[in-house]
Amino acid sequence: MRRGALRAPLLIAAVLVVLAISRGCGHSDHPDDPSGPVDARVTHVVDGDTIDVRMPGGGEDTVRYIGIDTPETVKPDTPVQCGGPEAHDANERLVGGRRVTLRFDAEPRDVYDRLLAYVYLPRGDRERPLFVNAELVRRGLARTLTIPPNDSFASLFSRLAAQAGAAGRGLWGRCAL
Repeated sequence: MRRGALRAPLLIAAVLVVLAISRGCGHSDHPDDPSGPVDARVTHVVDGDTIDVRMPGGGEDTVRYIGIDTPETVKPDTPVQCGGPEAHDANERLVGGRRVTLRFDAEPRDVYDRLLAYVYLPRGDRERPLFVNAELVRRGLARTLTIPPNDSFASLFSRLAAQAGAAGRGLWGRCAL
């Protein structure tokens, strides 16, 4: 057998192993993870971009907002960052104790086992729900944080962040970014 004849099958086997491993990365170990929109009750606002919710079946889960990042207020070994308390307070006023709708993107959980979601706050029957992730960026209280493949609203968030920066709103007006 020629020496080169073994290379092709080994290369194919290596590619298949890499594909199998990469398909498992980021996928949930929770067989009951939601795939469609879910209505949940906010039980605790952790910080500007993270909440704890009670899911429809009664279980509790932590939700990290997709596509945005707010300054830290509760991260261990990290000082409270400029704008963090304001982002936390705004998030608390928006969703604290309320019913929200969670919508998901390509990957349902992050490496910390938090649900990853776009969070919507229902309003009156005639009004569209408030897109909380976008509202925090619009107010200048959050930066964009795009982590593919959960990037469905990346261009919207970038546009809102640019507008907030140009207007000097929130973080953009008082924090060194």
